[in-house]
Amino acid sequence: MDTLHRLEDTINQRRKAAPDESYVAQLNARGLPVMARKLGEEAVETVTAALAGDRQELVGEAADLLFHLLVLLGAKDIALADVLAELDRREGTSGLDEKAARSR
Repeated sequence: MDTLHRLEDTINQRRKAAPDESYVAQLNARGLPVMARKLGEEAVETVTAALAGDRQELVGEAADLLFHLLVLLGAKDIALADVLAELDRREGTSGLDEKAARSR
């Protein structure tokens, strides 16, 4: 988890940079729709790699997906700690039970 926390810190710092100096700043300058679309693209690439790619391709796409998720969460002022706390809350609960509780 330390890696994700360090990445979150780096993203938060780079968001304040000039867009011509940082990819994160460019994404933020282009707005939430672009960040969300990029996350979707990375999700599709991750699925494609899982189905057709080799192990290393999937590892790379999963890293891209996590990076873009953290960029989007940062733009929405949602800390990784909040997401981890939600996962902690769900721990020990059947995925089927958790999904059923959400649909009520």
